[in-house]
Amino acid sequence: MSEHIANVKWERGNQVFSDGKYARKHLISFDGGFSIVGAPNPMIKPPLGALDAADPEELLVAALSSCHMLWFLDLARRAGFVVNSYNDDPIGIMGKDENGKISITKITLNPKVEFDGKQPNQEELADLHHKAHDVCNIANSIKAEVEIA
Repeated sequence: MSEHIANVKWERGNQVFSDGKYARKHLISFDGGFSIVGAPNPMIKPPLGALDAADPEELLVAALSSCHMLWFLDLARRAGFVVNSYNDDPIGIMGKDENGKISITKITLNPKVEFDGKQPNQEELADLHHKAHDVCNIANSIKAEVEIA
């Protein structure tokens, strides 16, 4: 099939490690040559998180949203629709799963799509989202409930 590669790099530097107060920021690099800063969610791990970095939970939610959008755009094109814009504000909820483990238990996608010309009716729009969800490899890789609002 295909291989997907990233690099996650953290260095202690001159920080004390044993006290648990070391910085958690790290660099996440992708094969396209760009990088983003990662850190734990500051609400979960204060004061060691960072608002100016992506936390792993945000990255998972964004990956699902991005995958869904890319499939939606392709399916809409195949159905004869022209999409002008697609905007989503996905929300991931963390809680305990059925095994009592903390995980992302639910992700709600909130896509707002603007079309040019031919407009899908509510049934066609729902069908496009259903099909996009069905073929999204990220959705097929996670066990969290996914809702499309």
